Amino acid sequence: MIGFVLAVTLLTVQDTLPAGYGSLRRDDIAIRFRTPQVEIQLLPLDEQVIRLLAPDTYRSLLALLRQRKAEIQLAADRANVNTPSIWMVTFLGLVPQARFTPDDVNITSRGRLFRPIGIVPMSPSWASYQLEAQEQAAALYLFEDGIGLSEQLTVSYQGQPNDMWARAVPVLERERARVLARAKP
Repeated sequence: MIGFVLAVTLLTVQDTLPAGYGSLRRDDIAIRFRTPQVEIQLLPLDEQVIRLLAPDTYRSLLALLRQRKAEIQLAADRANVNTPSIWMVTFLGLVPQARFTPDDVNITSRGRLFRPIGIVPMSPSWASYQLEAQEQAAALYLFEDGIGLSEQLTVSYQGQPNDMWARAVPVLERERARVLARAKP
């Protein structure tokens, strides 16, 4: 199911926003915040966002999604969700033996709270829920469809809210206009 949905999404977005013309870096749009133990970084892996990233970053994220396609599909099927919103979430240890709680990442969008419906770990240290200083653990988070990436949303971890996405929205809009202008013959 996910493979089919991913292909349809690629075609739809590709018709309006060509790949290979973006110039943004992950840091330009990633949501970052800290707790005393960890730094958290979230990046939506939606085509409407990642096509605006530099070509090498876009290709690497697309390859990651393709590489983890079966695991993503399994997690989505378990949650009975056809078109999940996929986010890359990275925890970085700030202190020795930093603890993190993966299930405490939530997104509020359009007045609705989205909790993870599935998590696909990408780091061997993920299952320990503990990191050494400067060690990181990453995973793909699946949420139900409906998160509005073209408007303000709030990410929270352990009750600590972060509205940083409001800064990313105008950056994405400007880059979308630039991409469309660059792509015109």
